[in-house]
Amino acid sequence: MGPMELAALRYLVPALVLMPLLWRTGLLPPGVARRDLLLLVLGGGLPFGLLVLAGAQFAPAAHISVFMSGSMPVFTALLCLVVLGEKLPGWRWAGLTLVAAGVVALASTRSAMAALGHWRGDLLFLLAAVLWAVHTLAFRRCGLTPWHAAALVNAWSALLLLPVLAITGAPQLLTAPWQDVALQALWQGGIAGLLGLVTYLAAVARLGASRAALSAAAVPPLTAVGGVLVLGEALDGRVIAVVMLVAVGLVLASGAVCRPRQGNRGRASPGGRS
Repeated sequence: MGPMELAALRYLVPALVLMPLLWRTGLLPPGVARRDLLLLVLGGGLPFGLLVLAGAQFAPAAHISVFMSGSMPVFTALLCLVVLGEKLPGWRWAGLTLVAAGVVALASTRSAMAALGHWRGDLLFLLAAVLWAVHTLAFRRCGLTPWHAAALVNAWSALLLLPVLAITGAPQLLTAPWQDVALQALWQGGIAGLLGLVTYLAAVARLGASRAALSAAAVPPLTAVGGVLVLGEALDGRVIAVVMLVAVGLVLASGAVCRPRQGNRGRASPGGRS
């Protein structure tokens, strides 16, 4: 299946499941700034998903983990610094520097990457990471619960997707084996579109934007291993080293190793969402 088929499953399935949450508030809930709602949907909804799905057509799975998951915490931390004035300790910036170094190192690989056009996918992954960072900060500002925000993101994404599907269609949903369609509906719609989004937003509500974005720490090594075991992708020593460098940088940036004892500072304030 192509990007349009996966996008249809990714947004239509959770939109239908979460529709009851919008019964009272509608698609434009009162008290939520229209700008924040727009950024919430654009950053975590259909535009983000299409960038990732399109990029996956050009670059291997290991590049998704490094260029998107690896750079996402960096962009989020920078936005928190610029927009919210949130300052991070020096050792957390050191971890983010390792992440950025890993991204640059992988981008400098010239062997098969240039010949196969992997740079196109890598660029799309970086753009997707920027959108996700915007989505993270927009959720923190909008005052919604994780479930309500997920319902809005998927509902608006489904509405935006319908006219696109009317033009391009999603023919492979009708021709692909039903087992594959069911599996992708479960993974794309149920796990990624519903549970994954709600879990991430709940982490943002409790831990803050910059720390929650570091939940991607396990993604680079796991994606690289999955690319080898499931997709049969080649994985040379340089890519392995870069993936591990990004993972170490993310762990350091999270404060899991060097976090000072400051009580419950990292938890949400009494007015935080749950």
